[in-house]
Amino acid sequence: MSDDVFHYQPAESALSYRFGRVPSVAGVQPWRLLRIDTWDCYGGRVTSVEDLPSEVCEFPNLNPVSGPIDVNGVRAGDTLAIHIVSLTPRQPFGFSSTFPHFGTLTSTTATATLQPPLPERVWRYEIDGGSITYQARGSDYRVAMPLAPMLGTIGVAPAAGESLSTLMPGPHGGNLDIPEITAGATVYLGVNVEGGQFSIGDGHARQGHGEISGAAVEIPLTVELIVDVIPGVRTLWPRIETDTAIYSVGCARPLEDAVRIGGVDLTGWVRELTGLDSHDAYQLIAQAGDVTIGNVCDALYTAPASIGKRDLRGAEAYGGTHRQLRHLADSFRNRP
Repeated sequence: MSDDVFHYQPAESALSYRFGRVPSVAGVQPWRLLRIDTWDCYGGRVTSVEDLPSEVCEFPNLNPVSGPIDVNGVRAGDTLAIHIVSLTPRQPFGFSSTFPHFGTLTSTTATATLQPPLPERVWRYEIDGGSITYQARGSDYRVAMPLAPMLGTIGVAPAAGESLSTLMPGPHGGNLDIPEITAGATVYLGVNVEGGQFSIGDGHARQGHGEISGAAVEIPLTVELIVDVIPGVRTLWPRIETDTAIYSVGCARPLEDAVRIGGVDLTGWVRELTGLDSHDAYQLIAQAGDVTIGNVCDALYTAPASIGKRDLRGAEAYGGTHRQLRHLADSFRNRP
């Protein structure tokens, strides 16, 4: 199987910190297995609890991504489907941190107060099989939690020739920080330039909804992906599909506007899949759907609105693309 796998292992000097206006590192064919090594949000520079990000990282170069990678045959106006086959930690530990003037429960530059900033502090999490361990810095308090790897950042080149920091979420994807972007999920992104130019990074061993401290348990990952193109179909905001649900992601400040964007997009998606009118689709997602928070700490907040597939009565999004990619992923896993 190794001959059929595209493997990209970027050195630190090849990492990117922007979406858009960055030269592509490679071109790949749809339906090929891609294996991409990613770095953590610190670029590998935090190696102990004594390494404060403000001292070892080069601001504003945080949150590096691997890419961008072109998908052959993809054009502006298409939709790129990115199916996550597997997420494997590249080291047996991860780090989280608090930052001065960053995060949800502290004064920030956008929400200024006269309170002093939170201290900068780093926590180390050990990874052992299927669990990770929280260890308090001020006592011997320990808690084992399930390992739940996810991709914090996944996106394509933005529209209108923009170049955006990898810390920024938006219609192009970017720093979404949504725990549902994990193995077995398919992410749909609207394509704005030829090839799409997708990049991934910001691996998390696990993250609570909201990422309220400003950092998850940050780890480098080896990510296996399959990509597909849905020609001539526009996707205005990031969407996610799992075996059991569909998600529309709104990105905005204030948080209410992110919720509104996701809700409007999901209403339209449900209308398209079920044939309901807008008011009936709205009522369905109001009672059967859900809204969670991806992050509420970045320049724009992310809020995925979702509904279970059982309420869609067998309707398949994007012509069954997720199902087809799931089957292809299984065939790759079952090869000798």
